[in-house]
Parts: sequence; structure tokens; C-alpha cells
Amino acid sequence: MADAPRTGRQPGWREVVLIAAAAVAVVLGAAVLTSILPTDAQQVVFHTPLAIVVLVVGTGWLLWRIARRPPATPGR
Repeated sequence: MADAPRTGRQPGWREVVLIAAAAVAVVLGAAVLTSILPTDAQQVVFHTPLAIVVLVVGTGWLLWRIARRPPATPGR
């Protein structure tokens, strides 16, 4: 059975640029925050799998949210 065609609006270039700028701002903010941490805290960030744990947890949370999203109602 074929899926019904989607009638929702596609994101435009402005939305894409805004999301990209937000992602860059978050990464730069994390770099600045990491640079002002004390040396011991910097060692924890750079010498442990902290970034991997954060990425795995964040990805799992995002996939959980997508999976729990209610199906779109027709006509919306």
C-alpha cells in the first residue's frame, strides 16, 4: 500500500540557515565553556569518553521522541 502524499510545507533556506547557525553557536559555546574550565575539569572532558556518552544519550533521547510522536492527523 502506498503512503498518502504529504501536504506539509518543506523548510526553506531561511529555516535551514537558522538551524545551521544555531548548531554552530552551540558548538562554539561549548568550546568557550570548555576553555574556561579548570585544568582538572578539562582533563575529564578531553581524556574520557564524555563526548561519546553525551552523543549516545542525546541521540537515544531524540530517537525516543521521534518514535513517541503521535501520527499526523489527516487534514493538518
